[in-house]
Amino acid sequence: MKRLNILLSAALLMVLTQCNNADKHDETPEHKADTATAEAHETPSPEPEIDSATAAKNYEMYMTPGEMHKWLESQDGKWDAELFFWMAPDQSAGPPSKATVENKMVLGGRYQESVYKGTMMGMPFEGHGTMAFDNAKKKFINTWIDNSGTGLMYMEGPYDETTKIITMSGKMIDPSTGKDCEMRQELKSTDDKHQVLTMYTTKNGKEFKSMEIKLTKK
Repeated sequence: MKRLNILLSAALLMVLTQCNNADKHDETPEHKADTATAEAHETPSPEPEIDSATAAKNYEMYMTPGEMHKWLESQDGKWDAELFFWMAPDQSAGPPSKATVENKMVLGGRYQESVYKGTMMGMPFEGHGTMAFDNAKKKFINTWIDNSGTGLMYMEGPYDETTKIITMSGKMIDPSTGKDCEMRQELKSTDDKHQVLTMYTTKNGKEFKSMEIKLTKK
């Protein structure tokens, strides 16, 4: 990739407000010292300056697809999905739902879009996911939307090369209560043509498996 000539410009605006008025003549040296100490603790330390060459190099690294993006690209194509759901910790999974999945890298191989289509609870189902590997965070990021709600789920987490599992956590709305609930998911690749996505939900402080998707590449 050709190096990009990046022009970085920044403007720093500092507003200093001092409350020294007529009362300043009545302040004792001890009071002035205490005030100065308190203001020193409240003032955040300035971030270290980065020269333009380093900033340009960091940005180039951030925008360049790497090994994790190549790994995502290897999963492009069409998949068959079998979905299982658990509504509560003490309940059994109902009959599995079927869906098809199509993965496609977009924006120059930087992100992978996934489209799920199938039937859930007797109704047409469609969901769209976006998977990214953030070069700066060194983590995977996943977003999800579907036609069974009006919200968006955001999750992020690392990839373990030993287990070949991406573990991500985040939050989504619980429609029954209107409050956020904690979510965790594990995506495991058993081989080039088989994956298992397991979702865990936390309710009342207890985590339980709420969904499992078995994926087979066509």
